[in-house]
Amino acid sequence: MKIVILGSGNVATVLSTFLSEAGYNIIQVWSRKLEHAKALAKQLHTEFTNDIDQVIDSADLYILSVADDAISSVISKMKPINGVIVHTSGSTSIEVFANRFLHYGVFYPFQTFSMGKDVDFKEIPVLIEGSEPESISTIKSIALSISDNVQECSSDQRKVLHIAAVFACNFTNYFYTISQNLLKDHGLDFDLIRPLILETALKVQEIMPSEAQTGPAARNDVNVINSHLQQLENEPQLSAVYRLLSDQIIALFNKKNS
Repeated sequence: MKIVILGSGNVATVLSTFLSEAGYNIIQVWSRKLEHAKALAKQLHTEFTNDIDQVIDSADLYILSVADDAISSVISKMKPINGVIVHTSGSTSIEVFANRFLHYGVFYPFQTFSMGKDVDFKEIPVLIEGSEPESISTIKSIALSISDNVQECSSDQRKVLHIAAVFACNFTNYFYTISQNLLKDHGLDFDLIRPLILETALKVQEIMPSEAQTGPAARNDVNVINSHLQQLENEPQLSAVYRLLSDQIIALFNKKNS
C-alpha cells in the first residue's frame, strides 16, 4: 500500500514512523514548509514537496495531519485523487471531505504526542470513521496493523472525546505548570510533587476519578480553602481559578452526599 503524508508535525511524524516500520510504503511527504517536509522525508527515506500541486495522485491512502484550522484550506487546494483520504483531528467532522472526495474518513490516534518522547502505538486507541464500507475497511485494516485498540466512532462522539481529552490532559498539564511556577517562586523543587502526580494518575487506572477525589474542597474544608485564597491574594487570576474549581468540587460532593 502506498501512502502520502500531508503534514510534518508531531502526529504526522509519529504516525508515519510507525506505519513505515509496519511495512507500509510512504511514497511522499508534503508540508507547507519545505524544510519540515524534507526533515520528515529524510527520516522515512522518501520524496518530499511543499507544492500541493505536486502531491502524487496515485497513492492508496492520504493522511492529512495538519492543524485543525488548516484542514479545509489544504483540502480546497488538492487535486482529485483516487485513494482514501483521512484526517487525524479530534474535533473536525468527517463531512469536511464531502463533495470533494469519493473515499474519505478519519484516523484519530487518541494520545498526546511530543517530539523525542517514545510511545507504544500498540496501546494507543485509534478512533476511525469512513464515508462508506470500503473506506472503513481500508482504514480499519491499517489501524489494526499498528494498534491493538481500534474503534469506530462518529464525528459527534469524537468531538466529545476531544473535549474530555482537553480537560484530562491539556488543562491538567497547565495545572502542573501552575504548580511548577508556585514552587519555583518559593524556592521549592518540582520533583517534590512528581510522586503525587504519578499516584493520582495511577489511581484512576483502578478506580473512577470521582471516587479518587481528595483535598480540602472534597472535604468542604472552608478554613483551608480560605487560607489558600489568602496566600493567593496577589495572584487574582489563580485565586479565581482556585475558587471556581473548589466551588465545583464542593457542589459535586454535596450532590453525591445528598
